[in-house]
Amino acid sequence: MIFPPVSVYIAYVMMRLTKPTLFTNMPVTCEDRDLPGDLFVRLMKDDPSTVKGAETLILGEMLTLPQNFGNIFLGETFSSYISVHNDSNQVVKDILVKADLQTSSQRLNLSASNSAVSELKPECCIDDVIHHEVKEIGTHILVCAVSYTTQTGEKLYFRKFFKFQVLKPLDVKTKFYNAETDEVFLEAQIQNITTSPMFMEKVSLEPSMMYNVTELNNVSSSSESESTFGGMSYLQPLDTRQYLYCLKPKPEFAEKAGVIKGVTVIGKLDIVWKTNLGERGRLQTSQLQRMAPGYGDVRLSLELIPDTVSLEEPFDITCKITNCSERTMDLVLEMCNTRSVHWCGVSGRQLGKLTPNASLAIPLKLLSSVQGLQSISGLRLTDTFLKRTYEYDDIAQVCVVCPYSSPES
Repeated sequence: MIFPPVSVYIAYVMMRLTKPTLFTNMPVTCEDRDLPGDLFVRLMKDDPSTVKGAETLILGEMLTLPQNFGNIFLGETFSSYISVHNDSNQVVKDILVKADLQTSSQRLNLSASNSAVSELKPECCIDDVIHHEVKEIGTHILVCAVSYTTQTGEKLYFRKFFKFQVLKPLDVKTKFYNAETDEVFLEAQIQNITTSPMFMEKVSLEPSMMYNVTELNNVSSSSESESTFGGMSYLQPLDTRQYLYCLKPKPEFAEKAGVIKGVTVIGKLDIVWKTNLGERGRLQTSQLQRMAPGYGDVRLSLELIPDTVSLEEPFDITCKITNCSERTMDLVLEMCNTRSVHWCGVSGRQLGKLTPNASLAIPLKLLSSVQGLQSISGLRLTDTFLKRTYEYDDIAQVCVVCPYSSPES
């Protein structure tokens, strides 16, 4: 956008710097039996802006300079060219050009230099290019101010305002799933809400200090790891893509049940994309927070369990009991048989005292009398201090198969 001179001395020019775009045309065709015949086809073939061999495509081979301001999206870099030109036949002195960007929350100085130019001769100019990574949505106002002194000593000053809107490029939604083994699964749904396709260069999760993260967005083959979205990671307008991450507590925090229980801050997503002719954008979400799981006073989890067991043959599991309360407990373990799963061992045995945030691993033995997918239930923990019983049913499932059956021939 060009602004006319506001004084007899200085002319001021400002324009946004953007990449060129592909030339677009509207192809006009008709059937061969129509009156024009092949006239339109020959005209399109002679048009230098069309793609040879694909003249009916809307996009051509040529690049065109931007004809309007265009859209600015959150996370992109706003660039602008500023030029101050001396239109008079006199030398002006002490020229100071200042560019500020006013947002809804702050005012930023974008000028490369805050020092004044000693003099500006006739037909000469002062050029400056400013850059700013847009980090806020909404109305932005670029305020450009110029002050200078004439030969007569008169000090002059003027300002120009340029308003533009910053739009949201992506819609990000997150879901958390808390596993029994202190693992946290994060599902991130990312939707392209612009009108142009995006190349998703990177979508990663930066975990908090208590977790390690594993990306579950690749399929490992014998030779290499391939993305689940294919080799060309393009996100079309209004398309949504789901990313999955698994967070595990670091070893130094895994044993601290009380600490892990109260952790709500998981980490933040870092998203990098490119659009059109390589314009780069980046967004980083704020710290993602989950709802802390409630384990009650005593937490029971499985440390070891087989996937498949044989019918009527004992198998071993390992349970982990954690005291999540703020008091010491004296626990008694009871094992109650169900219709399909039977416990092997002594029920009602003393586990001893368990201090706050301490854990205890207990090996147990079972057998199943019914085939199929069976649920493990019937564990009871009683706190002898408060005479309170904690019941644990459906804590896991195992597949019970018959080792004597042979496949049909």
